[in-house]
Amino acid sequence: MNNPFVRIVEPLDPKEPLKKFFNLSKLEDARYARLPFSIRILLEAAIRNCDEFLVKKGDVENILNWKVVQHKNVEVPFKPARVILQDFTGVPAVVDFAAMRDAVKKLGGDPEKINPICPADLVIDHSIQVDFNRQSDSLQKNQDLEFERNKERFEFLKWGSQAFKNLRIIPPGSGIIHQVNLEYLARVMMDQDGYYYPDSVVGTDSHTTMIDGLGVLGWGVGGIEAEAVMLGQPISMVLPEVVGYKLVGNPQPLVTSTDIVLTITKHLRQVGVVGKFVEFFGPGVAQLSIADRATIANMCPEYGATAAYFPVDDISIGYLIQTGRDKEKVMCTKRYLEAVGMLRDFKNSSQDPDFTQVVELDLHTVVPCCSGPKRPQDKVAVSDMKKDFESCLGAKQGFKGFQIAPDRHNSIVKFNFEGHDFNLAHGSVVIAAITSCTNTSNPSVMLGAGLLAKKAVEAGLSVKPYIKTSLSPGSGVVTYYLRESGVMHYLSQLGFDVVGYGCMTCIGNSGPLPESVVEAITQGDLVAVGVLSGNRNFEGRVHPNTRANYLASPPLVIAYAIAGTIRIDFEKEPLGINALGKKIFLKDIWPTRNEIQAVERQFVIPGMFKEVYEKIETGNKAWNALDAPSDKLYSWNPKSTYIKSPPFFDGLTLALQTPKTIEDAYVLLSFGDSVTTDHISPAGNIARNSPAARYLTSRGLTPREFNSYGSRRGNDAVMARGTFANIRLVNKFIDKQGPQTIHFPSGEILDVFDAAERYKQAGHPLIVLAGKEYGAGSSRDWAAKGPFLLGVKAVLAESYERIHRSNLVGMGVIPLQYLPGEDAGTLGLTGRERYTIIIPEKLKPQMNVQIKLDTGKTFHAVMRFDTDVELAYFHNGGILNYMIRKMAS
Repeated sequence: MNNPFVRIVEPLDPKEPLKKFFNLSKLEDARYARLPFSIRILLEAAIRNCDEFLVKKGDVENILNWKVVQHKNVEVPFKPARVILQDFTGVPAVVDFAAMRDAVKKLGGDPEKINPICPADLVIDHSIQVDFNRQSDSLQKNQDLEFERNKERFEFLKWGSQAFKNLRIIPPGSGIIHQVNLEYLARVMMDQDGYYYPDSVVGTDSHTTMIDGLGVLGWGVGGIEAEAVMLGQPISMVLPEVVGYKLVGNPQPLVTSTDIVLTITKHLRQVGVVGKFVEFFGPGVAQLSIADRATIANMCPEYGATAAYFPVDDISIGYLIQTGRDKEKVMCTKRYLEAVGMLRDFKNSSQDPDFTQVVELDLHTVVPCCSGPKRPQDKVAVSDMKKDFESCLGAKQGFKGFQIAPDRHNSIVKFNFEGHDFNLAHGSVVIAAITSCTNTSNPSVMLGAGLLAKKAVEAGLSVKPYIKTSLSPGSGVVTYYLRESGVMHYLSQLGFDVVGYGCMTCIGNSGPLPESVVEAITQGDLVAVGVLSGNRNFEGRVHPNTRANYLASPPLVIAYAIAGTIRIDFEKEPLGINALGKKIFLKDIWPTRNEIQAVERQFVIPGMFKEVYEKIETGNKAWNALDAPSDKLYSWNPKSTYIKSPPFFDGLTLALQTPKTIEDAYVLLSFGDSVTTDHISPAGNIARNSPAARYLTSRGLTPREFNSYGSRRGNDAVMARGTFANIRLVNKFIDKQGPQTIHFPSGEILDVFDAAERYKQAGHPLIVLAGKEYGAGSSRDWAAKGPFLLGVKAVLAESYERIHRSNLVGMGVIPLQYLPGEDAGTLGLTGRERYTIIIPEKLKPQMNVQIKLDTGKTFHAVMRFDTDVELAYFHNGGILNYMIRKMAS
């Protein structure tokens, strides 16, 4: 071993001399005990992987010296223990791996060198849709349709699991990636190649942070960056500041973990934690279960941090045993964490480390709340929901406004559904979904929903039949304890039957609404509402016909479904009136914390987890029956509309190309703030009048066979056409929402893809202008790959979401950022100018570059290549080209 820290290696148990670990307490450095626990994990990984090449002694010193170095923008390498992917991001990753094998072979290298070195798990959870609901066989019908639509993708993934080493596939129907990670995949301590070390993970889904709640350091990265990690490259990251979030007090009896996380999300958005770690501490943490902590950690991307870490404590150890992990391994994990100073006692303040800053929340101050109508950080107390929605109706178009004329606020549209007449109005609930790992991983809120459903049914309440209700648990364990506790029957009576095991409504796989409902919404131009227990509610994400979407706890989802409207004050107005004429209020049926905990203690037991997870990899008969090729190189089918060899490596040579100045670029699109990856590369339905639909139709497909953009991420021809195809896109060049722009040479208004093609044919480079938080939302590599294929050479924005900036770098698209105090407005930019971006021969991280306009104006912007490694990727034309050249040579 060429590791300079080999002196601190020792066996954990003298009786097992071959099982070793790096004993960080033997560093005999007082700085270690003052480090945040999250930074200790970065330190251990640097020490263990120190080879004076990819990881150097200087990197270890920088991490140890975190208290001084944290403010200096110092780059450090990090090698996570494993990688996790879901199928929407996993399919394009496996497509890239297959294409990289082809490219390495063409360059004279060994294609089998393209193989995951870092263990990777891919959970298929994004493909299933709510096509059927409110039927006892909805689950089976949705799963059958999932396989019918995605057979080709699934066969390709099965090929990948056989062709590549270290790649495990969790078949469809198993659960949601982050809940499966929490309940099954996470180790907390790794036992690999004779060494014990902390479990850590990066994932191609922004909510990978959920695992931070168990004490496994993890966060989302771009699909492109994850592929490099799988091939053995460390992540190059700026050593982060760590915000200590102190929790004190006890939650009030009616408050759920959902209320707590929505409160924290708003609070940390105000504090400003983008690019930072948040580490939770204080006596209040000991009041939270692992499921509660996981809920809080899950929504880390919504408050903008990189990670939201809860160090391992005795409650974490107890959770491992509760979820059926091997007791002997769990006890070994505890001994290891004690030995390296990574086991936390939240009631012992002497263990509190140094933090960059400390903010505090008294859990007793949290009140029941929702978030919306268009962003997860826009928290609204339940007591204010009616008033807030009604103010949004008339407010100017924006995150809190729909600009409905005052005389139309009380419009009503009559419609007929299944032979009965109903009314729809602004605020009518048309989707009510218990969905998303954020909440379905938490027995307290799921059993709370079940107990509320039981009391509602017994009180004579019901849900209107046109409301699209659904329950999509994050794992089979949820169904198990809902059934065993006797509440599933009542959930079904209210329309909340199990419709599938996957993300479903949370990612826009909400399926169609009844035609009469859509007609009524359209006729009245109504602001219809979706209520979901998810983590994202950006406009256009949940469903095209729900302009307002609110995040809520599972019990509140049911409450609003029963009410049928968001315009209700639960304190003063009844949920409904039963057959006896009695008014039933929410307080009459809301279960107490003690009721919920009693049921949870009785029915959430280790045997359930063991029974569900022992057959997770082999229990899906449809998956087992799939026939996949066994070749090491993939045989691309030219007729496929799902899987296609991407053009990213066409013409690639071993020689590097010198980056050139971008001359006379046109602006393809001009945006304001908070343009999300959903806007850039939507995951949901393919509109029938879109460029992608025209392409699929030309290949002989009918609209019923289009499937979603997310399911077609293995086909660049579809995804390029789907770039900037969100129907809620707001482009400053156009006076209405929609996926269109102006082609300036002709003055024509065209679909974005068609305009980009015109520019490309004429040899014109393109850029995009944007405001703050460009690329917020899901970690989505196609939000960078798509613009790259459209010919976008650079983006000029006020600020970037962390993962999206990394993805742009990974594709060789330059992320430019306005200088402090400047933006398009202060500089007088209209977007109708032509831009020349001067690229110097010698580049350095975060350097300023000159931008010249055809108007004669000149200004400067920061080139957001933040590290030397990112510059190396840029010189190679992107991270994948860099890896191919490395493997081929």
